[in-house]
Amino acid sequence: MWAGRRKAMTRKAGQTTLALMLTAAVLTGCAHAAGGTDGGGTPQAGRAIPFELLTHCGIDEARIGSTYFEAETPLSDGRGNPPRGWGNPTQLGMMTLTSETEAVFTDDAGHVVGFHSRPGALAPKHMCA
Repeated sequence: MWAGRRKAMTRKAGQTTLALMLTAAVLTGCAHAAGGTDGGGTPQAGRAIPFELLTHCGIDEARIGSTYFEAETPLSDGRGNPPRGWGNPTQLGMMTLTSETEAVFTDDAGHVVGFHSRPGALAPKHMCA
């Protein structure tokens, strides 16, 4: 009897832990608009960094270091999701800073998205639900 009860309690604890981890990951990703930053404050021109672009609610902005950038041409499937062929909730690739105010995201699938900085932005334009 105790073995069965312990097994059920262990399974429930594992499910709760997994649910909390997934919730934290989604909320953190949405709150920051993107991950994979270089960890610095101001992006350095001419530097490419590995980048995990948040795509869950479409591709419209990215946070690089402490700077928020918006897509030159936002991408979406029209229902708040990334277009076909993009990962969801993120897409791995490289972010190349072409200047302090412009960046280009590329990946192995051939996607290319240009971004420009949002001077003075302290938060994402919108929160992803």
